[in-house]
This record gives sequence, structure tokens and C-alpha cells, in this order.
Amino acid sequence: MIEDRNIRERLKKHGKLPRHVAIIMDGNGRWAKQRGLPRIAGHREGVKAVRDVVEGCGELGVDVLTLYTFSTENWRRPKEEVSALMKLLLRTLQREIDDLVRNNVRLMAVGNIDHLPSDARKGILDGIDTTKDNTGLILNLALNYGGREEIVAAVRRVAEKIQAKALKPEEIDTEIFGTYLYTAKLPDPDLLIRTSGELRISNFLLWQLAYTEIYITDVLWPDFRRHHLYQAIEDYQRRERRFGKVSEQLIEDTDPQVRTDSNI
Repeated sequence: MIEDRNIRERLKKHGKLPRHVAIIMDGNGRWAKQRGLPRIAGHREGVKAVRDVVEGCGELGVDVLTLYTFSTENWRRPKEEVSALMKLLLRTLQREIDDLVRNNVRLMAVGNIDHLPSDARKGILDGIDTTKDNTGLILNLALNYGGREEIVAAVRRVAEKIQAKALKPEEIDTEIFGTYLYTAKLPDPDLLIRTSGELRISNFLLWQLAYTEIYITDVLWPDFRRHHLYQAIEDYQRRERRFGKVSEQLIEDTDPQVRTDSNI
């Protein structure tokens, strides 16, 4: 659409694009319930939103898009729904892989994927291998993922290193600890989007979201499209990210003249 293209060019011209966008895709069940449909119908419709947002991020030049696809808590859902979700994941990967390759998208996954059903796990690993040489957008799926579980797993690995005398306790800082997380090779998210109006982060990227800008929309995930993504990024571009500093310090950091004058 011409309008989407105009907004996209305006966002690019602004120059302050998020490198990493993370999304909690919420509202599939409510979308289906509003229409008298089974919950899985909402999940199927949500795939269309994923496709559109992936394309939108690729066109904008976003480096990483992380999607909260299946949490450790989602195993508590009815077995029929969990089974249908795993089948939908596999079918979607098989159907979309050619487009990912064509669009230079690299697939990654974070979480304990070893505990996924064997066919779903194989589909993920095959997709990762097929796209490993792509250099465009990284599509990072959080699968069987929980933020607390990730931190505990990282602590265990650190403890093992200390026990093996390969690491000293006094050497551990936030940077070192971050290398033991699932997302060690990725930048922290700049922008978190949550759909359906819920005001929580639901055990998602607890460590990585420390300074992430959060955007909440009432739009249910199956209805979410790239123009909603653009609205979130426009809102992000209007914000001042201080990382503990004050506004005046940010001006000094970015304005060469201010820095020069302050040194006189």
C-alpha cells in the first residue's frame, strides 16, 4: 500500500530505528472466541500477522525480530491445543521456508527446543540450517521459552565453569553473565510490543528487557499488521532513551559542539 510505503520511508528518514524488536503475540484465543471459532483458528490466523510483520521488519531494516511463540507455561494448556500448535508450527515452517530464503531472512530459536516434539524440533533445526547463511533480518522464535528458566540455566552453566576452575567468581559481571544466556549473540531488544492490551511481560526475556521501551496495543494478534508495527516504531522514535542518565547528558553525548564547549 502507498500509505504503508510512505510511513516506512518516514520512519527510515528519522533514523532512530530499533535494532531489535520483540513481540508478545497475544489475543489469538480471544479473536477466535469473538467469532465463535475454536482457539486453533485464532492461531492459524495469527500466522498471517507473523508473515506481514516479518516482511515489514525486513523492509525497514530491523536487525532482529523475536517472537514469543510458545512459552514454558503454555504446556499447561489443553493437550489438544498444544498438539495443534506444534503441528501448526511445523506446517508453517515448511510452508514459509522458501520465502525466508528468498527474503534473506535467517531463522534462529531460543528456549529449550530439545523438549519439543521430535518432528517440530526437526523442523526448527532444518529451518535454522537452511537459512544459516542469510544476512538479512534475524527471525528469532522463542520456543519452550521462559525467562526465569533461562536465567537459572545460565547460573548453572556459570557454576559449572567455576567448579571446573575455568571462571572466577570475581570475574562475573553483567556482560560476562549475558554470554551464558540463550540470546548471547543478539543485542537486547530496543522495543517490546504486546498485543491485546495485557499489561505484563509474562516471563519473557526478563534479563534482556531491562531498558527496553514497551508498547501496548489493544489490537489482537491475528489483526496485527505492518501498519500497527509502524505505529509502534513511530511511538518508539518519539521517546528519549536515557539508560539512567539525564536529558542534558544525552545532548552532551550526541552534540559535538556541546562536547567541545564543555571542555573549554
